[in-house]
Formats: sequence, C-alpha cells, structure tokens
Amino acid sequence: NGFKSMDHHWRNPIFATAGETVEVWDETRADPTSHFKWGLDSVNCVRFHPSEMSLLASTGSDRGAALFDLRNASPLRKVLLRMKSNAVEWNPRRPTNFVLANEDHHLYTFDMRNLKSAILIHKDHVGAVMAVGFSPTGREFASAGYDRTVRIFDCGEGRSREVYHTKRMQRLFSVKFSPDARYVMTGSDDTNLRIWKARSSERLGKLVSRETRHLNYLDSLKERYEAMPEIRRIARYRHVPKNIKWANRMEIIQREKAKRKKD
Repeated sequence: NGFKSMDHHWRNPIFATAGETVEVWDETRADPTSHFKWGLDSVNCVRFHPSEMSLLASTGSDRGAALFDLRNASPLRKVLLRMKSNAVEWNPRRPTNFVLANEDHHLYTFDMRNLKSAILIHKDHVGAVMAVGFSPTGREFASAGYDRTVRIFDCGEGRSREVYHTKRMQRLFSVKFSPDARYVMTGSDDTNLRIWKARSSERLGKLVSRETRHLNYLDSLKERYEAMPEIRRIARYRHVPKNIKWANRMEIIQREKAKRKKD
C-alpha cells in the first residue's frame, strides 16, 4: 500500500510514514522498526513532536486524531471530530498544542493534556482544509484549502489576518513557511508551486533609513487607532472572489437556520 504522509524526526535518524498504519523506520534499515494502529481505518498524516522526542501525532479517515509514544510502542490518546481531519501540525512555540485541518472548513487547536474540547476554532475557509503549516516563530500558521485560498492565522485568533488567491490557482494540498518566516509556499492541483509574502504589505528588498522610519511611523499610527471602528474595518477587509463571498453568505444563512430550528 502507498504512503500518504511522511515526517522525519527532529534529531534522531528515524522517520515515520502514514498509510494503512503508522510505521517508524530507521534510516539504516529496510524494514520498519515499529507499527502503530488505532482502529481499522487508514492514516492520512503523521507528525513528530518538536521537543518530546518519543511522541508523534496522526490523523485518520475514522475522523480521529491519535497520539503515540515510541517508548511504549502503544497509543496514548485519541480525539474524534464530526468530520475527517486531513492534516496535523505541532506548535513549535507551545509544545502541548497542535492544530487539526478538518473537512468541515475549520481548523482546531487542541491541548494534548485535555482533548475533551478544542481550545480555539479557526474559521474563514469555505471548503475542506487540506494542509496546515506553522511559522518557525510559533505565533502564526498558514492553511491551504479546497476553496483555492491560502489563509494565515494568528494562533490566538479565530479569524484569518491574510488571504491569498489567484484566478488560475486550483485546489491546494500543501503549505509551508520559509525558515525566516517571511514567505509561505503552497502546492496546488494545477501542478504549480507558489511563494507568497507572509505579510502582504511588507516591502521586499533593502530599505533606506528614511523608508524604515516612515513604515515604523505608519505602524505606530495603526496601533494607536486600531480600536476605532473605521480603522478596524479597513484593517480587516480582504478582497476575495465572488464565489467565496457567496459561499460565506450561504454558510451564515445555514447557521442562522440551524440556530432558529434549535430554538
């Protein structure tokens, strides 16, 4: 059977693959050294923990996300969601937190110490979220979706601060931050690799001192008046295609209908 995901250990010469089971391999051996399985469904994604060297997380087609311990060769915990999770990523800044990219158009931040409910739900996508990637700083992450948009979220915010799209770009399946956290790289169904700025307003190239002072002054003005409704509306506005606006409007209508039916 083919592999759906692979991740290398942060320090040791081993790597893990996801397919019918989670398998751990040594670089010097032709056969896997460990097998992990929780249930009968296949595994979509696997990721090693950045600081806990013996811990890894995986997502499966059974709508679950599981944690495994290499020392005990046994599963630790599992959380089930309403729909399938396509990807999982650990937060490098907060080692106990991880983010799940789900089919229900949302991303979920969980604390591995308490999987009863998500710490935060990140919304804005109008299609299945296929991939998620953290910035090296751990303060933000990027997500790629079936709605053909790339979104960047601050870890503590439920709404995205940036959204990227193009007419030719098709459904997205992978996203990664650059090591300097200035760029985001995505891979889409149209066989193209694209590079985006992590902050759309940031200027590229070397700046003279006068330009730097001017940009710092503009940033200070934004921070000073960010509470004003007009400034907040301008800062939050992002142009999106008509089909995304229409899908957003339909989701709002469906939520309102469900709420009225429940009441």
